Amino acid sequence: MDRTDPGGPDGASVVEVKTAATAALIPTIRAVASDLAARADFDLDAISDLRMAVDEACATLVDIAAPGSSLRCAFSVHDERIGVEAEVDVAAPDTTVSTDTFGWRVLQTLADEVELVGAKDNGRPTIGIKLDKRAAALPR
Repeated sequence: MDRTDPGGPDGASVVEVKTAATAALIPTIRAVASDLAARADFDLDAISDLRMAVDEACATLVDIAAPGSSLRCAFSVHDERIGVEAEVDVAAPDTTVSTDTFGWRVLQTLADEVELVGAKDNGRPTIGIKLDKRAAALPR
């Protein structure tokens, strides 16, 4: 599912992508992130950082996704930043993502903000990762 909504929150353009929760389809979502950042005039470093952060977030979620579930990713494109919310259904409500791994450190380095989100979606347990990336890459 792919939808663009120019009247999203705070006047942001919203693009939603839904795929099977499989590693083979992560490059599609990564390409969407890269294209949106390029169209929003992000610098090359910020585009690369967003693309890699989306890849890491999606890979992390696919690893814990319930069999047969979907990976849902929403991009909110603002003037100077892009927000990303990725989520999957999980088999058990107590499923979590470890925040003391190398992958989580990579996310924290690549994104300006990152947070773990747990929620219920139509009675199914879900877990997600929210991240935010500004147009200009911060000095490292």
